[in-house]
Amino acid sequence: MSSLRTKGKSTIVWILMGMLLLGLGGFGVTSFTGGSTEVGSVGETEIDAQTYGRALQNQMNQFSAQIGQRMTIEQARGIGLVQAVQAQLFTRAALQEEARKIGVSVGDQNVAQAITQDPSFQGPGGFNRAAYTETLRRQGLTEEGYETNVRSEVGALIIQGGVMTGVSAPAAQVDLGAGWLLERRDISWQELTAADLAAPITPADEATLEAWHQANADRFTAPEIRRITYVWLTPEMLADTVELDEAALREIYDSKLDEYVQPERRMVGRLVFESTEAAQAARTRLDAGEVSFEGLAQERGLTLADTELGEVSASDLGAAGEAVFAAADNGVVGPVESDLGPALFAVNAILDPINVSFEEALPDLRAEAAADRARRLIADRAPEIEDLLAGGSTLEDVAKETDMDLGQIDWRAESAPTPGEIGGYEAFREHAAAVTDSDYPELFELDDGGVFALRLDEVVPPALIPFADVREAVAADWAGAETHRQLVALGEEMKLQAVSETMPQVVAPAADPAAAAAATEADAATELAAPEAPAALASKWQVETGLLRDGWLETAPPGLIAEAFTLKEGETEVLDDGGRVALIRVDRVEPAALDSDVAGEVKTSLGQKLDTSLSADLFDYYSRAVQTESGVTLNQAAMAAVESRM
Repeated sequence: MSSLRTKGKSTIVWILMGMLLLGLGGFGVTSFTGGSTEVGSVGETEIDAQTYGRALQNQMNQFSAQIGQRMTIEQARGIGLVQAVQAQLFTRAALQEEARKIGVSVGDQNVAQAITQDPSFQGPGGFNRAAYTETLRRQGLTEEGYETNVRSEVGALIIQGGVMTGVSAPAAQVDLGAGWLLERRDISWQELTAADLAAPITPADEATLEAWHQANADRFTAPEIRRITYVWLTPEMLADTVELDEAALREIYDSKLDEYVQPERRMVGRLVFESTEAAQAARTRLDAGEVSFEGLAQERGLTLADTELGEVSASDLGAAGEAVFAAADNGVVGPVESDLGPALFAVNAILDPINVSFEEALPDLRAEAAADRARRLIADRAPEIEDLLAGGSTLEDVAKETDMDLGQIDWRAESAPTPGEIGGYEAFREHAAAVTDSDYPELFELDDGGVFALRLDEVVPPALIPFADVREAVAADWAGAETHRQLVALGEEMKLQAVSETMPQVVAPAADPAAAAAATEADAATELAAPEAPAALASKWQVETGLLRDGWLETAPPGLIAEAFTLKEGETEVLDDGGRVALIRVDRVEPAALDSDVAGEVKTSLGQKLDTSLSADLFDYYSRAVQTESGVTLNQAAMAAVESRM
């Protein structure tokens, strides 16, 4: 009967394995090592699954090294890395296909040069044949196949170079760009603030505030709350319960003795001379005030930093130690015979000896040892806690059966981390944001060696906070918005006034002298009645000359310079920039001097950038045209199979 049961199990296993293989085959997987033969092609040039997988893995590894953590295939898709790798491979395949079609030939010498100069195959003496063979073996490649690939890629590079070489931007385009960059402007500007208004803002009534509260609900909505139950255990919680013997503490003290016991040290600089006479001559000039120690260093082609020995003890200075440490204060000592010859030493600081006894260091030693011991205790107990959670124990049960503390938190993603509380740990914040009500509690690690588990009890969706609870905030928000509105209106009035003052007056000839005189009197009365900006505002204008587009004014609104370069000479405009309001007037536009040395440098740099940009655009158009002409095929199932193994 036993054998019958075994045979039955074996049959079921083989059936399941067969179904699994069939299922994987449907996704384009024909083996567990190589995958499908190709993921796509351009014309007759194919892209095999191994090449795709290797290229994708290399890009993911590089990105992982940059961000300091392992990248998943889902993350790679999310940032567009997968699509970028596919685009690169199909572009390369298009060039290889074009090279094949037009008969570009790459000789063995070019292939050999490309391989022997590859950094992947280099050893201490240059190209390493063993490294070449071993690298290809690890990648699952044969020498013949790899050399064929290299030949195709070199041919593709020849095509690419032919497309991109010799492209240059038109001189008129370069001059236009340089003129745009180097144009200068003189402007006058002033920022308008609440103090510039004719009267303070009248507080809004309750009806207005309630309407504002409703109309701007997004500003007064409480964020989502995730109510979480958790258990946690940290080294700090166990520190008081850890037993420490004196022998262990003394062992830690002895291992760090160089920190607790240090002889007198000094911050010292040194200048070594070729002879005692040269050193004495330098010391004589130093004593006479003709030169400083730094000046002596500069005469020898050194900086003061080059002479610094840092923090040294007497024994570190060898034969010169006794003389240097005999100096009672900072200053220059010498000439003194040192291990390198006659030298002058500059004593820059005297550091008293450190002698912390075991008894004095005991509090720190206990804290360090207790924390270390507590971390080890937590690591030892973690399997037991994991078993309890895996067995279906609730967090409340785990807290009763272990040393873990039970707690609850209304967690918000926007909440600032609070040190000492569980919400201050990055690991907890990550899991609190991701946990769902269907997740079973698991044990996770904290940065300090502690552990925690959590459970999502409830998600309270965002909700509008009642008006009564945020009335003061609503009033302040309304007042700020109303102040801003009135400042913009004031700016517009001042702008109109500035325009009317600069607008030329056209007076039609009058047939009747009496009528002309009446018109003149009416114009004078109108001028007297025209609104004028307060004198205080008139005195607030700030003048800036010679501004470039990339200039910076520390006290001005961030968009002020950019706005000024959209105006014509003599124009005035109101800038409403991120809650700040300013008035800008362009006093003068100075065209760029394209024949200057600075303009020449700008044109050279700009020309190079435009050349590169045009070359890249031309190459992009060319590769797309080749793909369109040759035809592109995709094997989405094979791509998915490769990606599933990442």
